[in-house]
Amino acid sequence: MSTTTGTPGPGTAELTALQAALRAEHAAVYGYGVVGGRIEQARREDARAAYDAHRARRDELARAVRDLGGTPDPAAAGYALPFPVTDSAAAVRLAAELEERLAGVYSDLVRAATGSRRGSAAGALREAAVRAVRWSGESVAFPGLAERAAATPSASATTPRT
Repeated sequence: MSTTTGTPGPGTAELTALQAALRAEHAAVYGYGVVGGRIEQARREDARAAYDAHRARRDELARAVRDLGGTPDPAAAGYALPFPVTDSAAAVRLAAELEERLAGVYSDLVRAATGSRRGSAAGALREAAVRAVRWSGESVAFPGLAERAAATPSASATTPRT
């Protein structure tokens, strides 16, 4: 649950989008843990690099939420994956899906953010789109657009387990 201090103000949309991106990064970190456990040796370094990048983004987003007076949403204990990840091919598909979903969340943050946070969100969107292409071998003209996200059930990377 998002928590802000004081009366909702102009930064509320930005804070909401930051929290959504933070939740998506929590899920991506979890998801890359699964990817790393199933990915073939040749792609393991790619998975490690993505895992580290998402941990860094997660920490950056938590700081940004605090900077706006919010309390960062915590990670869930576990997340439901969109499909079973039983082998390397499924791990690659999961990595691509994580990145595609993150691109959608960062697209929302680009729209809501201002100043340097907007630039950071645009950079995160670009990085997610590039990683998605590297994992899937396919690209889209405008990563993160709502029309693309309509093909997936949720803008978050994975769904928290309850």
